[in-house]
Amino acid sequence: MTQTAETEKQVLVPLTTPEEVDQFLTDYPLAAVFKAGTCHKTMQGFGVLETFLQDHELPVGFIRVVDWRPASNHVAEMTGIVHHSPQLMIFKDGQVQFEVNNWDITPEVLEPVFAQMPARSTSGSVQTDDNIEPYRRLMRDFVDGKVSDWAFQDQYVTMFRDDASLRSQREFELLSRLFGDPDAYHGGLHQLGQPQERGELKDRVQQLLTELG
Repeated sequence: MTQTAETEKQVLVPLTTPEEVDQFLTDYPLAAVFKAGTCHKTMQGFGVLETFLQDHELPVGFIRVVDWRPASNHVAEMTGIVHHSPQLMIFKDGQVQFEVNNWDITPEVLEPVFAQMPARSTSGSVQTDDNIEPYRRLMRDFVDGKVSDWAFQDQYVTMFRDDASLRSQREFELLSRLFGDPDAYHGGLHQLGQPQERGELKDRVQQLLTELG
């Protein structure tokens, strides 16, 4: 993970093995473990967590469940808590103090928990190494006329639904702006309606490209 001087104190550590989980919890008596799944629920959940990490000191170890399953299983076994993804656990002295899963990772749920966390002296941001370029390429192809309205909607929503990246809340909100939450349509892309229903699609895509930078 890339860190700037402003965010140097924010600890964001990949936990790939059971041994790394144990060492992380030993090194940081007060810490969180975030399990990343395989869909955009992870992106949304981490985005919510990221907003609180801007203002509070809390080391975070993250586990990509599919890639690092032994680490995920180890957390479930040591805590006795059934695995979910995404899943956020907060530990103190190796014991779970708080746990929340899936769509329940919301600002309303996390706010009272983080009110008890040490505050940062200056606000910072969490830098992740996830790549937004696939979205940019698809949007550029659409703006250039290489992809039809329907094909763009289909490909974009599928990409978004399958996105389990560790993204900021800003990125999540920007990426969800075009078509909203695909889970709201119960997996039936035809229920999204005409791609142009929410206004001139190319104009909105160009604006999104500009804001993503």
